[in-house]
Amino acid sequence: MRATVVAFLGDTGLYPCHMQHQIGDQVIFDGESFHGRLCPDVWSRLVPVVEALHQAGPRYFPPIAYYPFWHAPLSVSASEMKKYDGLGFRNVLRTVVPPRYHMANLVNQEAFTWPPSERLDLAAKPAIICPDARTSMVMTVEAFDLSEKGFDTPYFRRQMAILRKLRAREAMRKDKILESFTKHEIEDIYPALSQPLVQRLVEELECLDYVSTEQGTCRLTPKGEAKLESFVASLPDEDRVAFEEYVT
Repeated sequence: MRATVVAFLGDTGLYPCHMQHQIGDQVIFDGESFHGRLCPDVWSRLVPVVEALHQAGPRYFPPIAYYPFWHAPLSVSASEMKKYDGLGFRNVLRTVVPPRYHMANLVNQEAFTWPPSERLDLAAKPAIICPDARTSMVMTVEAFDLSEKGFDTPYFRRQMAILRKLRAREAMRKDKILESFTKHEIEDIYPALSQPLVQRLVEELECLDYVSTEQGTCRLTPKGEAKLESFVASLPDEDRVAFEEYVT
């Protein structure tokens, strides 16, 4: 997971950040450790988001992202319209640009526009804002790669084994991936493999463009090939020999 400073919504000329954060500063969580410097008052806001992304990966959507109102235009009160919509609003069929430092800048500027954005993920990217409202540093948080450390290590290695199988076969039906593993590979190495587990592992590989799937057939992408090579090169000799025992 990676958190990146993307903006300051406040006037940093009048109210500078006393951690001296700059746009582009990053904090990375690798599955067991955080790397990077961060204002101590922001940690409590960051950790719950990192936890959610660690669990769901790139598939994570905040519940609020499903609201249809992100795709509606702005409105004004109009009591004469109540007979139509039940409350009484009139559409503002134009895009309004909020003034600098206005609270409306906290919202994705592609939302509430006219014509509306075609994107369905207008509120999908998690973001956090520092508690100093005068400065309002904004960080976006993303699952940018597989989690390789901590208790994720065995699952990550299983994903690398899937990439190895795909590289050897060029293409494979997703529902046949499990069958490419031997009984020993399925049952004797943790975690034991099953169709649901393989499906979850492949989903993450697809989300991160390590595997492409068309009409149920999976292929290793160039990015996946590079990831596999990098992983194998990083292994200690004993672990590399064990990994290469996977039947291809």
